[in-house]
Amino acid sequence: MATKKLVQYLGTGRRKSSVARVYLRSGKGTITINGRAFEDYIPSAAVRLDVLQPLELTETTDKFDILVNVQGGGTTGQAGAIRHGITRALMEVNPDYRAVLKPAGLVTRDPRAKERKKYGLKKARRAPQFSKR
Repeated sequence: MATKKLVQYLGTGRRKSSVARVYLRSGKGTITINGRAFEDYIPSAAVRLDVLQPLELTETTDKFDILVNVQGGGTTGQAGAIRHGITRALMEVNPDYRAVLKPAGLVTRDPRAKERKKYGLKKARRAPQFSKR
């Protein structure tokens, strides 16, 4: 009995304090995030479009089933991490996709993160209210 070997590609994406492990498997385009459907996990339509951008640029929207495990951060940070993970996994599938994804700015990790709070201030830069008297 011949067993069919499962071929999957892994991409790790990061954004702010979120980390996403993205697995691409050949399929019909189903996206599952932390065991939930894509539409349930990310309710905002604008953020969903942002996540799907690498698939649309490479025209592979309905070629892969995507399984995602993501931790940390909020919805937007997690969406950015998922997008970065999908991009990395697609480049593992076909290195030629890099030529399409790089000009769109999807290959580079977004380095922006929350600035630390400084002593004597209320937040990172917000000073206490000045009182003349």
